[in-house]
Amino acid sequence: MFDGMPVRGVLVRLTDVWVEILRRRTMAGAAYPLPVQNLLGEMVAAAALMQSNIKFNGALILQVFGDGPVKLLVAEAQSDFGLRATATVVGELAPDAGLSSLVNLNNEGKCAITLDPRDRLPGQQTYQGVVRLSGEDNEKLEKLSDVLQRYMRQSEQLDTTMVLAADDRSAAGLLIQRLPIAGAANLAGTARAQVDTDDVDANEDYQRIAMLASSLQRDELLGLDTDTVLRRLFWQENLRRFEPVLTDPLPHFSCACSRDRVGKMIRGLGADEVQGILAELGEVEVACEFCGAQQRFDSVDVAQLFKTDLKAPAASTARH
Repeated sequence: MFDGMPVRGVLVRLTDVWVEILRRRTMAGAAYPLPVQNLLGEMVAAAALMQSNIKFNGALILQVFGDGPVKLLVAEAQSDFGLRATATVVGELAPDAGLSSLVNLNNEGKCAITLDPRDRLPGQQTYQGVVRLSGEDNEKLEKLSDVLQRYMRQSEQLDTTMVLAADDRSAAGLLIQRLPIAGAANLAGTARAQVDTDDVDANEDYQRIAMLASSLQRDELLGLDTDTVLRRLFWQENLRRFEPVLTDPLPHFSCACSRDRVGKMIRGLGADEVQGILAELGEVEVACEFCGAQQRFDSVDVAQLFKTDLKAPAASTARH
């Protein structure tokens, strides 16, 4: 918090969990091209930032999709900071491809943020907000941070500044957000706690801090420790930092896939379709796009799924 000002910040740097996400993809034999890796890393950092900011009991799912050589990118952050991510690459891309050339060739790309409650009540639906990958004048945006800042202004009516970066070792992000003046008294600061209107001084406070945050360079965000980053940016500001609660969960890799879920998906294909796959390939094999886990179902397993006798096909070494 910035003492006495309606401005707060969050800084995240993910190392082990991000390396684990990339490792699983590499072991599956489909390592991400560098531009996809970096964009997906920024999304993972952004998902962690937003989950920590709203403290939502459930999954926050960030998706970017469009008509480029990358069909879809997904990053998910659970309330316990279990993280996972994946991307679907369907075409060739340049080594220095940016956001628009990856997913927004014809300016129809979109970014969606979904909140999926963990303990959903009867009739309760997930919340989803969607924003285009373009600016106020329909210009293509080249930074994920610009897209998310626009989303926060449109969906949450909150002025937000975000700096994101990723490489093959870490994914990091800095979020600066302006709070409503009416909540300034809750900050217990020494400044204008009694002010309850959106005054000019408060706006100038946010603009100054946001400008300082925006000066943060990619290499600094990825390579410097937290104390150094905050000292370089805000050495003239009165920062109030909060010590981590030792019982709070740390960011970690977590995938919700299971054999039971895959079985339900197979049932959704219908008995006739699955019987055809068995007859052709000998088994049904499904690999999780997030963690790489493979689930195999033979004719006996499928019979259990549909609770019916399916004729076992001829033996085959082929896989689906």
